[in-house]
Amino acid sequence: MRIFWQSFIDSTASAAYMAKLTAYLNEIAEPGTVVEVHGISPPDRAFCRLSEFRCAILAIDNGLEAQAMGFDAVVMGHFQDPGLYELKSAVGIPVIGTGEATLHYAAQMGRRIGLVTLDDVFKGLHHEQADLYGLGGRVSHIAGLNADPSDFSACFAGDLDARTRMFDAFRACAEPMVAAGADVIVPAGVLPGLLVGGEFGLRIGHAPVVNCAAVALKAAEMQVRLHKLNGIEPSGGPHCARAPQQAIDDFRHLVAHGRVSPLHAR
Repeated sequence: MRIFWQSFIDSTASAAYMAKLTAYLNEIAEPGTVVEVHGISPPDRAFCRLSEFRCAILAIDNGLEAQAMGFDAVVMGHFQDPGLYELKSAVGIPVIGTGEATLHYAAQMGRRIGLVTLDDVFKGLHHEQADLYGLGGRVSHIAGLNADPSDFSACFAGDLDARTRMFDAFRACAEPMVAAGADVIVPAGVLPGLLVGGEFGLRIGHAPVVNCAAVALKAAEMQVRLHKLNGIEPSGGPHCARAPQQAIDDFRHLVAHGRVSPLHAR
């Protein structure tokens, strides 16, 4: 099984993180599963809706190429899942949203879900995301680390002091949520997910901490196995109707070549 993992991080600027993520995913993968992690350049930065949208366009195009290259599944390795449904509509292989898979898993672990996200700017997006997945009433708390992806680089390069600082920041966000009634804590991002992934049985008080990186990978493996076992795949009805080939061709041409006629040229 070959899984294409689409990160929204720059492979060069965050080389230590990308190496750590690649090693971790392949370590926990089932025998015979190979995970390839790919970044985006420029990465998701200057956090806002527009940046999410730009990265989604590139992720969708990469997902289309991954299918052509023979990958068995694509993981949108960015918790907010921008472009998830558009990619699902455009390919015939399983597409897993890290946020979608993790939120549904967390809903099985507890009633009230607390999210520790990378930055406060994502709070509104996470509420919309939870509503989209039918879990708006279950996400009770959201707090931002207000960290930059580069803040994690030292952690994944082996700096124990940096790791301690990031863990302390994570706990400072999560502990008030648990005190206020959260049943389960979710690092709403693969960066913080990977940070806590090595802590076996991690809890904040009574609340288990869900590792979104592991959940997304295992969801991908499960979907590929079930697809091969009984042919199940996402609905092609109104929820996520298959895009016509013309739409796919037009999209890929736009990504590859840009606008045919810029507005200022008219």
